[in-house]
Amino acid sequence: MKYYLIVGEASGDLHASRLMRSLKNVDEFAEFRFFGGDLMAAEGGTRVKHYKELAYMGFVPVLMHLGTIFSNMKRCKEDIVKWKPDVVILVDYPGFNLNIAKFLKKKTNIPAYYYISPKIWAWKEWRIRSIKRDIAELFSILPFEVPFFEKKHRYPIHYVGNPTAEEVNEFRSEYHQNFVEFCEENNLDRHRPIIALLAGSRLQEIKDNLPAMIEVAERFEDYQMVLAGAPSIEDSYYEKFLKGTPVKMVRNKTYPLLSHSTAALVTSGTATLETALFEVPQVVCYETPLPQLVRLAFKHVMSCKYISLVNLIADKEVVQEMFADRFQVDAIADQLYRILPGKEGRERMLSEYREVRERLGNQVAPDEAAVIMFDLLVKRREMLVRLAKERAEAEAKAAAEAAERARLKALAEAEAAKKKAEQQAEAARRRAEEEAEKARRKVEEARRLADEEAERARRAEEQLNESQQEELK
Repeated sequence: MKYYLIVGEASGDLHASRLMRSLKNVDEFAEFRFFGGDLMAAEGGTRVKHYKELAYMGFVPVLMHLGTIFSNMKRCKEDIVKWKPDVVILVDYPGFNLNIAKFLKKKTNIPAYYYISPKIWAWKEWRIRSIKRDIAELFSILPFEVPFFEKKHRYPIHYVGNPTAEEVNEFRSEYHQNFVEFCEENNLDRHRPIIALLAGSRLQEIKDNLPAMIEVAERFEDYQMVLAGAPSIEDSYYEKFLKGTPVKMVRNKTYPLLSHSTAALVTSGTATLETALFEVPQVVCYETPLPQLVRLAFKHVMSCKYISLVNLIADKEVVQEMFADRFQVDAIADQLYRILPGKEGRERMLSEYREVRERLGNQVAPDEAAVIMFDLLVKRREMLVRLAKERAEAEAKAAAEAAERARLKALAEAEAAKKKAEQQAEAARRRAEEEAEKARRKVEEARRLADEEAERARRAEEQLNESQQEELK
């Protein structure tokens, strides 16, 4: 099969690369062409554009690069049509990808599969109309999306498992470093437990949340604070917040850090789920502008009840979400205290973490998705072959029926022509006979008239002779 994939960011590159690997396991003839990144390129195939040439975040950057965005979209559509893949696999990135899906549905016969569905349960729920219209199959990695799509919107989807759960399981099964070794490797205090700070991966997130996280954690002197540095953020940016504080930072070691943490302060996003899967009690912290207004909008406008994946999956408040008007240092510190060892909130949260883990299931998301996708495409190809065969048979039957109709029509026309010729010949014969009869009668009439004329001449001659004889006498 020929697979065309489109991603727009680093996380999409990671998920798509794993899906490609899984597709190669089920489809030995798999061919790939894609808009993606380095991880996808490592799996093989042809990269048309790097996702870094596509991704623009925020209103102003998007506005400034509209020409480039439209040009990339046009290039993508033309390339798909030219390559003629069996399927186009869209990975998250809904602004770009839903436009591609609309084009495919309207202008081609190529199905669009969506891997990692757009988060319309959080915002832009109206996009369900285009999804139902343009997406042939949707693959979800969050179990709560199943009732959202299938029950609320009557749109069947495939839940294939959660890749984060798979990644954490894989890491934990292979990671054997103990607490002391981890501390010595990262210049940490081996005698104090760790409070992990996961402040996000974007500059604005870090700016908004990290100062308050540090202020909260500093109140717990029996613990050491360790920040998980995001790969995309420079040390100099972190230094502005960490200077003069006891906070230490580790880079590219989020999973090892969580493996040895007692508690954590975490911004919303995938990090909340990762923290739960490492069985680390947490408090979710997320500062917003205009907190009162945001709280009002969250209660009355937004369509989801929670901001953290842990609570969304559990469908209840497993972890405290300190955002908007609840984002206050004292309140966050109080919630952190409640989940430290020996506190009741800790055991309750750990128990409910296990429920979250059960809801995620044991499927390996890319493997499950690859099997379903390949099976669907095989069935689609068989259906297309069957339809083509049925169409060919129908066309052959129609042609045979048309030929038979033409033959019968020709026979009918020949028979009609023959009958017409016979009728014309008969009419001609009758006309000839009538003409002959007329001629015969005309001859007979002329003969009769001639006889009568001869008779009159004879009588006249006789009378003349009689007259002459009488005169002689």
